[in-house]
Amino acid sequence: MRTAHQLTVENDGIVDTIALARGILRADVIREICLHLEPYQAGEKPITGETVIAKDLTIDSLAIMDMVMELEDRFDVSIPMSVIAEIHTVDQLADTIQDLRAARS
Repeated sequence: MRTAHQLTVENDGIVDTIALARGILRADVIREICLHLEPYQAGEKPITGETVIAKDLTIDSLAIMDMVMELEDRFDVSIPMSVIAEIHTVDQLADTIQDLRAARS
């Protein structure tokens, strides 16, 4: 039986809860998402977990769908369209990927 675990990490005074599900850290999921979003970064504002994908970045809906499909392939998940419509931030997308991976276990 596989389970998801949580690990709290403190780095440079920033505390982050990292969910471990089937060997992939939440931080790795966020890093992968940020790499896909980097070309759409608006100005000098960094992409963080709180970044609202469709509002804070210069990305259109087609590029978002392409990115989601690439992330689905990378993390071996399938995100239903109804769920995609409810995802707004990088954190929400990472949580969705982690939840779907954990549900498969």
